[in-house]
Amino acid sequence: MGRQRPALRREAIADHVLARGEAAAAELAERFGVSLMTVHRDLDELERQGVVRKFHGGVTAQPSGVFESNVAYRMKSMRREKAAVAARALDLIEPGMAVMIDDSSTVLELARQLGGVAPLTVVTNFLEALTLLSTERGIHLIALGGDYDPLHSSFLGVSCVEAVQSLRADISFTSTSAASAGFAYHQEQHIVSVKRAMLDSAARNILLLDHSKLGRTALHRLAPLSRFDLVLIDDGAPADALRELDEHQIPYQVCALGEV
Repeated sequence: MGRQRPALRREAIADHVLARGEAAAAELAERFGVSLMTVHRDLDELERQGVVRKFHGGVTAQPSGVFESNVAYRMKSMRREKAAVAARALDLIEPGMAVMIDDSSTVLELARQLGGVAPLTVVTNFLEALTLLSTERGIHLIALGGDYDPLHSSFLGVSCVEAVQSLRADISFTSTSAASAGFAYHQEQHIVSVKRAMLDSAARNILLLDHSKLGRTALHRLAPLSRFDLVLIDDGAPADALRELDEHQIPYQVCALGEV
């Protein structure tokens, strides 16, 4: 594999790390038949592109309290759990509604099913959702413009916030990176500003979470969980996390994986 062109090798390294979550630099050097120095150059480039994050001795695609995962990794992780909460979320949508969806991989699972509830107006800043829904009959699609962010495959910034503020949706579906102690959190401020604008621009707000997000925090507080009309969680959620939601009087429903 060492004779691969650098771009192809980096793509293969990225696929390997995204599939496993993390890898050691020495392991990658052996796997791809190149020197440790070459691997580190490849990882530096992948980090510059926002695909992975380097740490001493290796690289990770997993999120931290400060860094969000690349969208390619998020779309591969916790798929069954995300599908379970998306299936329940679909029950909250009626034909004719204006539905706003954010740029999360969890809500993308809901977007995959929206064609079955058409006609709908769907508003989103997520390029993956726009591409998915662009060929769906009965979906009137409104794209929220702004500065394109390849890490999230979405449009963000002041222009996006202003576009959100000019609309009024019947219902919004949002996800985020972490939730604990009665608050939802996210690592990045420019993501938070768009999600907050969506909360203010919908008559009803639904938060979709897979259980890996519970009991975690990130750098920025997005909103109190009480700001959402309903929180949907898969049934892998630990009992102590559900007790915490009860203590903060957060309305939530547990969604069974067996239903998807």
